Amino acid sequence: MTFIQEGRTKAYFSRYQVKFRRRREGKTDYRARKRLCAQDKNKYQSPKYRLVVRFTNTKVICQIAYALVDGDRILCQAQSTELGRYGLTVGLKNYAAAYCTGLLCARRLLQKVGLDEIYEGNTEVDGEVVSTEYDKKTYFVEEVDDDKRPFRALLDVGCKPTTTGHRLFGALKGAADGGLDVPHSEKRFPGYDRDAKEYDSDMHRERIFGGHVSEYMEYLEEEDNQKYKEHFAKYIEADVEGDSLEELYESVHEAIREDPSPSEKKDFSPDKSFKRPAKLTYDERKAAVAAKKAAKVAELEAEDSE
Repeated sequence: MTFIQEGRTKAYFSRYQVKFRRRREGKTDYRARKRLCAQDKNKYQSPKYRLVVRFTNTKVICQIAYALVDGDRILCQAQSTELGRYGLTVGLKNYAAAYCTGLLCARRLLQKVGLDEIYEGNTEVDGEVVSTEYDKKTYFVEEVDDDKRPFRALLDVGCKPTTTGHRLFGALKGAADGGLDVPHSEKRFPGYDRDAKEYDSDMHRERIFGGHVSEYMEYLEEEDNQKYKEHFAKYIEADVEGDSLEELYESVHEAIREDPSPSEKKDFSPDKSFKRPAKLTYDERKAAVAAKKAAKVAELEAEDSE
């Protein structure tokens, strides 16, 4: 006798509730968002700030956001495409670029709220986790001012998997070194060994300064020069070599700290002399196709005669 498992019945589907649209599209994890946004009622409408990190195909985006009933509000933002002002025009979505973007966002925010001089952050990048115990609380900054507490923001990773060494944590480290109070540990940074429960901060520092990119550039240049020219074409065009990456990122960090303010928007002046070409008629398109065919036939006849 065979047993047939009964499929999902009509009663099941009558009670099935479709997930929210942004959850179905993989854009919002509402379970995580609720815990990031929910604030104690005795905080008197003080919002929870989030360090939102997102990656596109071409850049890194870091934002400081908080939630209201009618939607989120962005307090400050920075994008890796802005790093061209500071000398970095290539590799705008790797780990080192994510660190620079997080640093830029942190310094820009603290300058906006007037805390940039009190909380300078970690000027000597060493990959270590900095924390301070003050008034029975843990703050992830070097020193806590008696009058003004550091600006706290919680990391919002969206629907990205939080694997060890992910670029998300490069942006987090940049924001933490920039002076923001972002709760974290070393367990997701590059260089952490889960089995041995040991953390190699030197490996993390190397990743912050693009050591993995530099090593791969030198390897390809020696082993496969053609692939090196194709893979690092933008680097070659910008005259960036593997052994000069660390100095480049150091200069970018210094330039960001000197002037993190956003660039002034220039007035847009459209080119009024531009005129959109008129759309071809059916007869004109047909004639163009016939001309292409005739040219191709003449080319083939010329090859046959030769």
